[in-house]
Amino acid sequence: MKSAQDTTRTVRAVRTAGGLSIRVDTRAFAVIALLLGVAAFVAVVLVGSGDYAMSPGEVVTTLFGNGTFQQEFIVTELRLPRVLVGLLVGAALGVGGAVFQSVSRNPLGSPDVLGFGQGSAVGALAVIVLLHGGPTEVAAGAVAGGTLTGVAVYLLAWKRGVHGHRLVLVGIGAAAMLTAAIHYLITKANLVDATRAVVWMTGSLDGRDWAQVWPLLGVCCALLPVILVHGRALRMIEMGDDAAHALGVKVERTRLLLLGCAVLLVAVATAAAGPIVFVSLSAPQVARRLTRAPGPNLAAAAGTGAVLLLVADWTAMNAFGDRRLPVGVVTGVLGGCYLLWLLVSERRSGRI
Repeated sequence: MKSAQDTTRTVRAVRTAGGLSIRVDTRAFAVIALLLGVAAFVAVVLVGSGDYAMSPGEVVTTLFGNGTFQQEFIVTELRLPRVLVGLLVGAALGVGGAVFQSVSRNPLGSPDVLGFGQGSAVGALAVIVLLHGGPTEVAAGAVAGGTLTGVAVYLLAWKRGVHGHRLVLVGIGAAAMLTAAIHYLITKANLVDATRAVVWMTGSLDGRDWAQVWPLLGVCCALLPVILVHGRALRMIEMGDDAAHALGVKVERTRLLLLGCAVLLVAVATAAAGPIVFVSLSAPQVARRLTRAPGPNLAAAAGTGAVLLLVADWTAMNAFGDRRLPVGVVTGVLGGCYLLWLLVSERRSGRI
């Protein structure tokens, strides 16, 4: 627990021109700024990576409109959309995971564990296998599947309110049932549709273009501010429903709003890139350890998710020679290791 001296050193009161006083956690602010800088640097490196390699200076010059015709085509049409999708998907998954972990008051309460990723996968696979739909229809199916899963889990977990442990238990059960549905749909598919389904389920940023960027950007611009505005209420909900009520928070309405926004964020992110596993689980926990601050750390979780996904994508492209792996494989390996470490640390601390 921090001493009063530590708190004074790390938290500053900033007075605006209108006389409004705002408390700023200097460490959290510095961490967020650092994460944004790292994300921008990795994004530039990723844009310059590929068969036609470009230095970071050439990438920046091209982004400002001073590159050759070939460089502008490669950067703006082929590589930049992929990187932007990675940034937006990582940020959406990080914020979605932070909301779920705060509402459930459980570090394991992420969309990966609660079945929302599996719900999106069932929706996408149903369109692929049963309707033989194209990319747009598959994305719509993923959003519908994730949204319906969120509604079902919320209703099943409701009993005079939604409590964290009940939400996690219902989510785990839903994930198991949806996983069985995924396997069933794959067994019913023909060879072509089964191949499409497996490729989509791996999770990848390959082939992403501006058609994925704009809808994802629109959803993030609409939902992320709503969640950030309710960050203080979410922090109070972490203290328990009774404490939040005493502090003036309308708990159930706030919880329903935040869960709805988080479900939509995760569903749209999954529709854009496929099921990118474990980013939503690890990003909020890494952000909390970096800032050393209580609460959901929403902005830091968004930055951490974006950095994790871009670093995993760079690793998938460059760390295995000519064999380029889907980014979902790398996040699955890294996230699985992190999950084991988290379980061990939680067990040692006596929380599970």
